[in-house]
Amino acid sequence: MGLPGLIVVSSELAGLGVFVSYAVVRGVRVSETPGFVDEMLRVEEERVRSVIGDAGRLTENPIVQAYRRFMWRLGIDPTKVRPSSEALARRVLHGGSIPRINSIVDIGNLVSLKTLIPIGLYDLDTVSPPLVLKLSEGYEEFAPIGSQGVERLRRGLPIIVDSRGLVIHIYPHRDSRYSMITVNTRNMLVVSCGVPGVPRALVTEATESVVKLVKSVNPTVEVVEVGVAPSGG
Repeated sequence: MGLPGLIVVSSELAGLGVFVSYAVVRGVRVSETPGFVDEMLRVEEERVRSVIGDAGRLTENPIVQAYRRFMWRLGIDPTKVRPSSEALARRVLHGGSIPRINSIVDIGNLVSLKTLIPIGLYDLDTVSPPLVLKLSEGYEEFAPIGSQGVERLRRGLPIIVDSRGLVIHIYPHRDSRYSMITVNTRNMLVVSCGVPGVPRALVTEATESVVKLVKSVNPTVEVVEVGVAPSGG
């Protein structure tokens, strides 16, 4: 059974051209990074270094430019706060590698690095649908992955919140530790972030690629919903 209206994009952000592609996958089993996923990541890292060359050239990419324009428009400096996909690519271009976290997170990072689309993966059992992508009002609190603290958000940030007000994502670059994928995750939500200038087909392809790879790791998973919000455009 699907989840009608799982994600709603506020009229304010929809008016700015923001959209998401998403999928619900049930029956996930999270494990250590499989060998073939590790190898795919290594190959993709080498491709990025070969094709792009250096971090300075990354900003010439039209997909990267689109996310940067969106962030500037909302008063967020993308030279200080990187879209998550750009941050992954920069790490690789500076000679590093993508940290191997687990079988599911690594798949999301692989697809994000390949498409340059920011992708969020969430434990669906830790959130309360429906989810809303909207601008923050200035009272929300956020617990980012990689930190033990909680941040008070300023007004005007694009965020995804659940029906209880839990902020699971600051769009399109940071996720909450309260809804992150862990070894206990059984049901997951995939969200690929779209902004003006990024083809909807590419954002949808990113979601579909994640789902396909998750199926290759967990052949018995069930995909119960795939959608785009807002549905028009």
